[in-house]
Amino acid sequence: MGLFDKLLHKKETCSKEGIDTQAASLTVCAPFSGKVIPVHDIPDPVFSEGIVGLGFGIEPEEETVYAPFDGVISQIAETKHAIGVTSTDGMELLIHVGIDTVDMNGKGFDVLATEGQKIKAGQPLLTFSLSEIQAAGHPTTTAVLLTNHESFSALNLMVIGQIQHGLAVLKVSK
Repeated sequence: MGLFDKLLHKKETCSKEGIDTQAASLTVCAPFSGKVIPVHDIPDPVFSEGIVGLGFGIEPEEETVYAPFDGVISQIAETKHAIGVTSTDGMELLIHVGIDTVDMNGKGFDVLATEGQKIKAGQPLLTFSLSEIQAAGHPTTTAVLLTNHESFSALNLMVIGQIQHGLAVLKVSK
C-alpha cells in the first residue's frame, strides 16, 4: 500500500476482478461481510486461546463464504461447517462457520467446492443458514485461523469492526 493509499484510506481488495497479485501476496481477505473481532474474543477457548491457529473472528452478515485468496481447497469437514484452504504463498487457513456447528451434521450448510480444487479470491466456496445455526442454539461467530502461523514471522490484523467480503483483513509476513 502506497503513501497516497494510506492517506486516502484506500481499502485493499482481494476480489477476483482486477486483483494485483503482488499486493495480495500474504493477504487474507474477508470471507464474507460482517464484524471482525480479535481472535481472543471468539466465544470458544479452542479458538480464542490459539490452540487451532491465529487469526480473527467474524460475525457474519451474509450466508456465503468466499475464497479469501488464490489457492486450493485443502480440506472440507464431513459436516460441511468448516473448510481449509491453502494459498499459493503457503498460508493454511481454516474457516470454521459458527461455534459447535459440527453438532448440526451438515444441516444448513452447502459446499460449493471440492477438496483439491484450485480457487480464486472471491470465488464462492460454501453457503450456510444463519437462522438454522441460531435455531440450533449455536453462536454464528466464525473463526478464520492461520493454522501454520508458526511458519510466518508476523500477523497484522488490519481491521476490527465492519468489513465487506473481499477486503483485506490480515497481512502475514514471512
